[in-house]
Amino acid sequence: MINNILRGFIYFVVLVLVQVLILNNIHFLRVATPFLYLYFILKLPVGTSGSNVVFFSFLIGLVVDMFSNTPGMHAFSCTLAGFIRQPLILLLMGKDLPEGIYPSYKTFGYGGFFRYTLVFIVVHHVTLFLIESLTFFDPLFLTIRIVASVVTTVLLICTIEAFNIGSQKSGD
Repeated sequence: MINNILRGFIYFVVLVLVQVLILNNIHFLRVATPFLYLYFILKLPVGTSGSNVVFFSFLIGLVVDMFSNTPGMHAFSCTLAGFIRQPLILLLMGKDLPEGIYPSYKTFGYGGFFRYTLVFIVVHHVTLFLIESLTFFDPLFLTIRIVASVVTTVLLICTIEAFNIGSQKSGD
């Protein structure tokens, strides 16, 4: 129990620091920004109550907003993504998952974890960039920004997850 709380706290702090100190300053070709902090929400244990998921999603979004000077954009996007997380897991993985497992390549399979991550990040990014632009004035550029950011975020998260799986196998 204490290990899970400590693990969650460390994930929260490290991912927020990496996001606000490094990744917010990276804009590939001025369109793609990776949002690694979403990994915290993705990795919450299956069976975590919906209210806790939404609360922690809001909290991490709010902290990123405070450091990024984006008033409420990340908080809203994360809250929406956190709200759809459990139905998304049920839709993609079914109802026969044991409580308390962490979503990963090992528990969801490679394809399952990839689909779960992709849909979750698409929902977050579409919401975030629509709020940020507040217009459909240049829909092509908006679409390019969403797609490019989704691709970079999914690649970054899947790469980190592959390293986590490798470290778990070598530690066994």
